[in-house]
Amino acid sequence: MLYEAHLFPSFWGLAVLAFVYVRNRCPTAPLPGTTPYTGWHKKKPDVSNLWVFGCLAYVHVKKNKRRGLQPRTMKCIFVGYPSGTKAWKCWNPVTKKYIISSHVVFDERVFPGNTKTLTNPFGDLFPSLSDLSDPPTLPDQGGDSNLDNDDLPPPENPPASNPSPPPSPPPPASPLLPDIVTPPGSPFGGPLSELSPSPSPSPPPPTGLGKHGYRTHDDGLYDPGPSYGRGMRQTVNNDNCPRNAEEQAHTAFMPDETILEGIAFSSQTLDYLTMEEGLEVAFEGMTETAHKASAHDGEPRSFCEAMGCPPEEAASWHEAAMQEIQALIENGVFELVKCPPNRKADGSRWVFKVKRNADGSIEHHKARLVAKGYSQRPGFDYTETFSPTPKWAALRAVLALGALEDLELWSVDISSAFLNGELTEEVYMEQPEGFEEKGKEWVWCLFKSLYGLKQAGREWHKKLHATLTDAMGFEQVKCEHSIWVYKRDDERIIVPVFVDDMTIAARTPEDVSKVIDDLKKHFKLCDLGPTSYLLGVEIKRDHARRTLTLSQRQYILDILQRVGMADCNPVSTPLDPNVKLTADQSPKTPEEYEMMWTIPYLNVLGSVAYLAIATRPDVAYPVSVLSRFSKNPGTAHWEVLKRLLRYLKGTIDYRISYAPDLESQPQVFDFKTYCDADHGETRIMGVP
Repeated sequence: MLYEAHLFPSFWGLAVLAFVYVRNRCPTAPLPGTTPYTGWHKKKPDVSNLWVFGCLAYVHVKKNKRRGLQPRTMKCIFVGYPSGTKAWKCWNPVTKKYIISSHVVFDERVFPGNTKTLTNPFGDLFPSLSDLSDPPTLPDQGGDSNLDNDDLPPPENPPASNPSPPPSPPPPASPLLPDIVTPPGSPFGGPLSELSPSPSPSPPPPTGLGKHGYRTHDDGLYDPGPSYGRGMRQTVNNDNCPRNAEEQAHTAFMPDETILEGIAFSSQTLDYLTMEEGLEVAFEGMTETAHKASAHDGEPRSFCEAMGCPPEEAASWHEAAMQEIQALIENGVFELVKCPPNRKADGSRWVFKVKRNADGSIEHHKARLVAKGYSQRPGFDYTETFSPTPKWAALRAVLALGALEDLELWSVDISSAFLNGELTEEVYMEQPEGFEEKGKEWVWCLFKSLYGLKQAGREWHKKLHATLTDAMGFEQVKCEHSIWVYKRDDERIIVPVFVDDMTIAARTPEDVSKVIDDLKKHFKLCDLGPTSYLLGVEIKRDHARRTLTLSQRQYILDILQRVGMADCNPVSTPLDPNVKLTADQSPKTPEEYEMMWTIPYLNVLGSVAYLAIATRPDVAYPVSVLSRFSKNPGTAHWEVLKRLLRYLKGTIDYRISYAPDLESQPQVFDFKTYCDADHGETRIMGVP
């Protein structure tokens, strides 16, 4: 397959996946009269979507992704069939990106990898790739036609290529755009899945964003390890494709960077992203990076991937998803209706999370259904979105006060908190993956706020504030709107709330029980007992000595493990005073940019920044220094960041400790503060 397509051997993983996909749909001797696909899925396969591997593919560009006279198609190379979606996977040799699209015109007579000047299969593969810069002109559908739905008409005469095509099977008699009838469920896990190669162990995590501001695809050949972010914007709504061993097989093999040498980046590298598409990519990039900053390995990123886990784990994820759907039904969140004309339903996706204890052991599996709120229109789908959360300085003040006065500290989790907020706007959402009913024209009409909606946090905060103040007699702290205080005579109760995580600070257990009982009248909640873990911070108390300590030991271990530095050698200082950081150390050449794309600089820096905010003020200055180069970090900046990680490895047990002076009357804290003594010296040059 690779020889016929004249593709580099690094594409062998994709070729294996395509071979297995086709092989499972062909008769075999061990199964007379049937196919492996039929034996596995108990139905006949549809083969109308099969095309010759490596042939020329014209990928349609949506109308809202192009302007004016920009091309309506992109010339790509067909490289396979993605799992769990009715589409094809194509490789754009100009942008070095994968595109997954359900609207593609194939020309099996042309193989872009074929060239007369090719002396061997491993030489320069694409010397004539400049021919790919002029995509075919497709007939326009008129100004009022809706090409947003990818209604792509096939060209009457597909253009031929100058090079002679290699011997290949004759094109099938099916139309250029066949109707695909892919059975439900993903092809992965079929009878021949064992033929797929295994990914290389422990590859380094790549960065989330490409140099043009959009995300590179998860399966990019220039991305040698598993990604921590979504792929590029796709032309079908398939961002929940499973990521199993089959799809990861080729990511461990990186082609020679000289293959596409000389290909200049053009306006096509922007992939015709409109402002809405750019906001979508940026939104998902930030949210997913924040999620991955504290995530553990092994958390699936889609329902298909969750169901592809080992049976016991898949059952846990399915049970968690069922509990989420049941919670939505019990709270009266939605009604199944037909989508009204001229209304577009927002998308939805599953977010799976392993809830862990302070020691890293698994507490339970949690599934959250999230709306894709980035497609909401201001003024139509929402108005205001502001919702406060407490600063860590305020949370530490409450915890320190608890140590000083020996208060009871109790944790409560509001179950499905956002579902308590009521929507005033009319919002429609697509049915969640794995729980579809009737047909695609049926959608959810939302009555209450759902995670992911832009106004969800605000509606929940309004509901919580009304309950605490009007029904329970609390007062909101004016300087910190996420903390409420109840004061009656000698009784004082402090309640800080971070979204749905509530901490109750009271003098007696009876006061705590009273607050919990009152909350149960309005919300469904989970009593977590004495506070020992808060937002990734381990809390330990010694009531006899009235001390309280804050530590993020497990969080640091997670960062080191994720970056592959769990066994690094520790150092005693976070920064080397002899190292001078400058903006001139940032990448300047395409090769330097390419190298930095695979380095998770922003991901790691964001994780360490949370440490500085919560419990490690000693790394605040190094984080500030390194953040100044976050726009365009270079290898020198990355080396300094790795030194900071080595410092964290050596000081992993450092913690904040609060303890009163028991001999003083009245008892107060004796705060000791330290500052830098270099008289304002700076070794950072060239940074505005």
